[in-house]
Amino acid sequence: MKVLISTDIEGVAGVYHAEQVRPGNPEFERARLLMAREANAAIDGAFAAGATEVWVNDSHGGFRNMPPDVLDPRAQAIQGKPRYLSMVAGVELGADALCMVGYHSRARGRGILAHTINSFAFAGIWLNDQELGEAGLYGALAGEYGVPVVMGSGDDVFIEENRGLFPRAAFVQTKRATGFTSGISLSPEQSRAAIRAGVIEGLAGLAQARPLVLAGPLRVTLRTQSPALAELFCQWPEFERVDGVTLGFTAGSVEAAVRMLNCCSAMSSMLR
Repeated sequence: MKVLISTDIEGVAGVYHAEQVRPGNPEFERARLLMAREANAAIDGAFAAGATEVWVNDSHGGFRNMPPDVLDPRAQAIQGKPRYLSMVAGVELGADALCMVGYHSRARGRGILAHTINSFAFAGIWLNDQELGEAGLYGALAGEYGVPVVMGSGDDVFIEENRGLFPRAAFVQTKRATGFTSGISLSPEQSRAAIRAGVIEGLAGLAQARPLVLAGPLRVTLRTQSPALAELFCQWPEFERVDGVTLGFTAGSVEAAVRMLNCCSAMSSMLR
């Protein structure tokens, strides 16, 4: 059994504020260790459940947050960008299951540090009229490779948004959101124990899990944070301007949609 663990940071226990998730801030140095230790808990759970190979995908920001020498040496680390499959790079290596650790709710949701891919640029993403956050987008991308999501951890809003997409997955609530930058968290030790148990539970149900499959072609709707961003992205000839802050395009697959969205995310740096 081969397991891919995709690890973000905003859903990690004890993380509440942007200063904790942006390199260059002293608090980030502590938060990246909390992130790595939750990843280690998931790695340990995967091996306890019978995994023969585990990859851990660094899935936040520049994708090089977790110090490699802190990570469980039994796992292989996937770090750095750009990479075509982004937060689920590794599904193409023959993974049987995907675990999402430290994830968060979608843009303009009520979760802690809620956003979708790029908080500066994107205010919402819909595939065929269904709004999805990062878990839904990347869970569907994994689904195109036949890989089901079996476990997810993060705050209560993240779980509420995604339970219906992954009904067979084990969800672990690391904290309860009381605002965009406030919440009530488990201790890091409690969170890591719960994540380890959640991975074991999720992998025990792998036979019943089903990949999330969204059949193409897909109509993608992107709502931007400003008209200037919509103008910039519509330099791409395939994009259609819907209104001041909304554009649409058609993608043949989830992978194509995600790659186009990530190109827009990279383009947005022109307007920062």
